Amino acid sequence: QVQLVESGGGSVQPGGSLRLSCVASGRTFSSRAMGWFRQAPGKEREFVATISATGGSTYYTDSVKGRFTISRDNAKKTVYLQMNSLKPEDTAVYYCAARVASYIGREVYEYDYWGQGTQVTVSS
Repeated sequence: QVQLVESGGGSVQPGGSLRLSCVASGRTFSSRAMGWFRQAPGKEREFVATISATGGSTYYTDSVKGRFTISRDNAKKTVYLQMNSLKPEDTAVYYCAARVASYIGREVYEYDYWGQGTQVTVSS
């Protein structure tokens, strides 16, 4: 079993930055690919970024490329999402997710464990 706890959300003005963190429990973190997803009110949960178990591969949805960076620290069992140049359309609840496989995944159904989410609000 894997438990995921996100933190780092909050309210920022457009153009601002936030760094989300997700700490995992259990002994298998370093063998799992991780992902960040988000869900805005009235919309489906959507993929944001993913990173392989070793950190060697990453992938981003087009709308965040060049602004967001996913990274991980396997010794700390933590995955991060650095978000720069935030826009109002980035407003959503952000979820951390873990999958059994070690390679990256972009679909909700590919992930087995989910955190409780952290709210990100971008507004002037």
